[in-house]
Amino acid sequence: MNIGSKLKEIRVLKGLTQEELADRAELSKGFISQLERNLTSPSIATLTDILQCLGTSLSEFFYEPPEEQIVFGKADYFEKYDAELKNSIRWIIPNAQKNVMEPILLTLEAGGETYPDTPHEGEEFGYVLQGSVTIHLGAKTYRAKKGESFYYVPDKKHYLTSKTGATLIWISSPPNF
Repeated sequence: MNIGSKLKEIRVLKGLTQEELADRAELSKGFISQLERNLTSPSIATLTDILQCLGTSLSEFFYEPPEEQIVFGKADYFEKYDAELKNSIRWIIPNAQKNVMEPILLTLEAGGETYPDTPHEGEEFGYVLQGSVTIHLGAKTYRAKKGESFYYVPDKKHYLTSKTGATLIWISSPPNF
């Protein structure tokens, strides 16, 4: 961590000059300047005083949020195969159920289907990567083939089937798998 630049960033955000911060912390303007340029290091007591003048604490100053994983590959996927329904589901974003939406990679074998789902709040979106699917929404059915997408509000009983097999990306919000 670059202490000097972080101190300067907070000072500027608070709208203070080096001289104003120095006066509040009972230090010299030159010392604040040297700190911000990393030419000197403060003692813990001095740093605590400066941070108090800036309206923050040592723990807030040194807190760095954990690095969040943004890109996921095949090694990160979780897969479940259902022999009875002839489908496999790959969660392509690990722990997606904690998010607002849950993207999965769904593969339906010929004659395969998804679990019939009861009406619920949210939205569902799909993009067919390979093959074709029939979307069952209540008493109506719709077909989508490779390169096509679908979107619906799941306020009726709903599920997907495929006579020839299909692979699609399916996004559900909120997660319901």
